[in-house]
Amino acid sequence: MSVEGKSVLITGANRGIGRALTQEALQRGAAVVYAATRKHFTHADARVRPVTIDLADADGIRTAAKDIEELDVLVNNAGIAAYDDLSDPAVLRRQLAINLFGPLEVTNAFLPALTRSQGAVVTISSTAGLAPLPFIPSYSVSKAAVLALTQAHRALLTPRGIRVHAVLAGPVDTEMSKDFQAAKASPESVAAAIFDGLAAGQEEIFPDAAAQQLTQAWADGASKMLERSYADLLAAS
Repeated sequence: MSVEGKSVLITGANRGIGRALTQEALQRGAAVVYAATRKHFTHADARVRPVTIDLADADGIRTAAKDIEELDVLVNNAGIAAYDDLSDPAVLRRQLAINLFGPLEVTNAFLPALTRSQGAVVTISSTAGLAPLPFIPSYSVSKAAVLALTQAHRALLTPRGIRVHAVLAGPVDTEMSKDFQAAKASPESVAAAIFDGLAAGQEEIFPDAAAQQLTQAWADGASKMLERSYADLLAAS
């Protein structure tokens, strides 16, 4: 799917990858970009329409969805990361509340519009969801759960004509990863790769050099094989 002439909603649109995704969608000719943020947000381009969405507020998410009748592409980008050692379960609960249940609530709220448009859902996970980084284990657990959520959504929503894509990103140069010492991709390059992957119909999008090393191993791996076979079970039921 190309975003040219389409309506796109991006959560966490005011910073990092979300800001880059907003600019990339505009450059690619999106008709409307719904910029979803927790706090008031403005943008110079008239095609950008601010939307208030707090991933911790399920009622607020559903209210926001009622005001958007047409949507072609939903990008679940917003999330949080905390350095921890799993000693405080509250940290993990908070990560799951925002990084897992937030995208679930947003996707559910916009399903009617996406079904009407035969649209697409793009959800940002992480290579940390494939194997946990030991200094951000709660974040890693939440991103593993997000990947499983995306795979489950693909099986359930594909029959409804909705395409579902997971983004498995490596280190990206954002405020969230400022304390992580590693080579990092720019948000702009990642945003471009995400929309390229969407246009190419890639179920899993590896948007940076570090992540792209895993592309073939993922395609040939047990998780992808099982996902396909489990989806066939649903289709046969």
